[in-house]
Amino acid sequence: MGTAPASRDVTSYGMGLAAPLALFFLVFFVAPLLQLLWLSLHNDTAGLHWGVGQYLHFLTDPFSLSVLGSTLLLGAEVTAVCLVLGFPIAWLYQRVGPRLQTVIILIVLLPLLTSVVVRTFAWIVILGRQGIINATLQSLGIIDTPLKLLYTQFGVVIALAQVQMPLMTLPLITALGRIDPNLDDASCSLGAGSWRTFFRIVLPLSLPGVIAGCTLTYAAAITAFITQSLIGGGQMLFMPMYLYQQASTLQNWPFASAISIIFLLAVLAVVSVFTTLGRMSRGYGGA
Repeated sequence: MGTAPASRDVTSYGMGLAAPLALFFLVFFVAPLLQLLWLSLHNDTAGLHWGVGQYLHFLTDPFSLSVLGSTLLLGAEVTAVCLVLGFPIAWLYQRVGPRLQTVIILIVLLPLLTSVVVRTFAWIVILGRQGIINATLQSLGIIDTPLKLLYTQFGVVIALAQVQMPLMTLPLITALGRIDPNLDDASCSLGAGSWRTFFRIVLPLSLPGVIAGCTLTYAAAITAFITQSLIGGGQMLFMPMYLYQQASTLQNWPFASAISIIFLLAVLAVVSVFTTLGRMSRGYGGA
């Protein structure tokens, strides 16, 4: 009988603490999102005619759909590169001493300690025709003329992979750290090789970290406006720059708002897929 009032007091206290955060979320996220939705339902830039014409324009325009597809594909490529490079780093972190762990975690966190603009301009220097890569390859006699690395899909993927690598590696380090080391020894003692142990034990138990890293990396990669714009240049167009052009250059706010809503829904759809896979992986790993 006496626990009910106490529970209500605890609930009221918790709601009171959450109220400022809820208000902040309402003012700076929900309200702008509703305004975007309201703007996107205007068929003209003057805001005189209501309708879903902007959405129909985007969904029936091959160019707009190609920009959306290129952006989603870019996120998949960056995520794949980060996973392939990040998993060995996380695996190595769990198998070295404390001193080397400090060095590895410092290297992993280093991109987060540097401005994204500085990192992007550094990649422009590296990937340029007179950059480090081309200069090294020419000095070794591997190539005669500089390779075109800047303003290409390859350059954007590599730059974004380096920028987003911590978002993949840190969840993997956490997931691999939760695996009992005795499982590897037990697997080896039962006659399983290193690769079989990896695919039958390590990989299934690390799937939650893989899914979490893929979710964070994908969402960050497809919305990385600065890196996409500077490394891709004017020859490549992705959704963030497409939205910016419509809003700032052409002043077509209704269409820009529709692009924002469609892009948001596309990102939410991909994140939902990753979330579903994460729930399935927890059940698979637990089994």
